[in-house]
Amino acid sequence: MSGQQFTGAAGLALPRRAMRVLKERGIFAHPIVSIEYQQLAQRYVLRGLESGGSVGDIGRYVTFADEEGRALEYLHPVEAIGVNGLHAVVICQAFLRVDMLRKDATYETLLTRHWLNLAEAGRRPAMETEILFRGIHGRLELDLRGKDKAQAGRVVPVFYSLAGEPVSIPAKFLPVLRAATKAVNCRNCSHRHYLRKPVSRPLNAGAGPTTETAGGDASLAVAQSSEA
Repeated sequence: MSGQQFTGAAGLALPRRAMRVLKERGIFAHPIVSIEYQQLAQRYVLRGLESGGSVGDIGRYVTFADEEGRALEYLHPVEAIGVNGLHAVVICQAFLRVDMLRKDATYETLLTRHWLNLAEAGRRPAMETEILFRGIHGRLELDLRGKDKAQAGRVVPVFYSLAGEPVSIPAKFLPVLRAATKAVNCRNCSHRHYLRKPVSRPLNAGAGPTTETAGGDASLAVAQSSEA
């Protein structure tokens, strides 16, 4: 990315060696957010994939929240062949994405906001991305898979500025970051950690989910804890 400004649109900027190690260890986290078109609603939406997990000393996880950091309903879960891969699909017109990487007790975190910009009628909108929090070389000395397992879902790494001062994390983002911290320590992960089950609806409620029924209604996104 030499000479280019880091936008965060594609998730953490990891070197090729790190990506290769994750692939070799069987951890498949998908940070890419795509723009899709709903034929019935005649509008564009964003699509994200909650995914990832942990094996041994490394972990990576991607999950999503509404713009206030609250848990979103997923469109549907995914029972993947294997572990540490895809867990659920979320559809929305705007959301937050957390991309977290762990190597032993060292953590990298990127929290971004994604939304669609206004476009002329009939034209495909572009996705806008804003970096809300970027944590580099964070530390969490607890063993969340062993003697400190009871703390999983309650703690986040401590991140420092370049000057060595602790960097505060906005309180409203702590629940999703706690869930991601737990997820990057979840060995052989086969379940979601933050997206939540959709509310049951009558069969005649409509032809299919829209952004209001699949992660777009903030009034439904009130869960603060992970399901794991």
